[in-house]
Amino acid sequence: MSRIKRETGETRIVMEVSRMGGEIQPTTGDTFLDHMLTTLARYAGLGLTVEAEGDLRHHLVEDVAITLGLALRGETPTRAERYGSALVPMDEALVQVALDVGGRPYYEGRLPSNLYEHFLQSLAVNMGATLHVQVIRGRDRHHVVEAAVKATGLALRQALREGDRVFSTKGSVTLELEVDAGEPGAPPTPEA
Repeated sequence: MSRIKRETGETRIVMEVSRMGGEIQPTTGDTFLDHMLTTLARYAGLGLTVEAEGDLRHHLVEDVAITLGLALRGETPTRAERYGSALVPMDEALVQVALDVGGRPYYEGRLPSNLYEHFLQSLAVNMGATLHVQVIRGRDRHHVVEAAVKATGLALRQALREGDRVFSTKGSVTLELEVDAGEPGAPPTPEA
């Protein structure tokens, strides 16, 4: 299970994510965001609890997606199946998603909602995933966005499944970062 607390001058988020499933309880104050988080978690087979508040809807949706991406990065097993895809119909909407959780952050897609396109982009980039979303058809914005979230959830379910080997010709990639806070160019230390 990954637990993240993220605070900025615009938002405060506490989130727990488990790829092993469990309770799904988002509380963001935004009914549609809660609906999409519940949908994503259910279709991905995740446990997800979120307590979040923000000054503007855009900041709230974006920062929840960033936090979720970081949490899912922590939940991605070394021997993940890595790839997932899904084609989801929802009434007149039809959306296809392809996903790679192999550490290559990239998003390509176009949704009829800039806010939820940004949600999926922020999720993918912060997770270190490649996410392609293709809207094949659809007139109702709600149906298109929800089909995209459902398809992303189903693709995550496949990609996060633990396999029997590292699914890459490179093998496991390890990275060590040492930063001396006093060095020029080092990230700034948090203010007290």
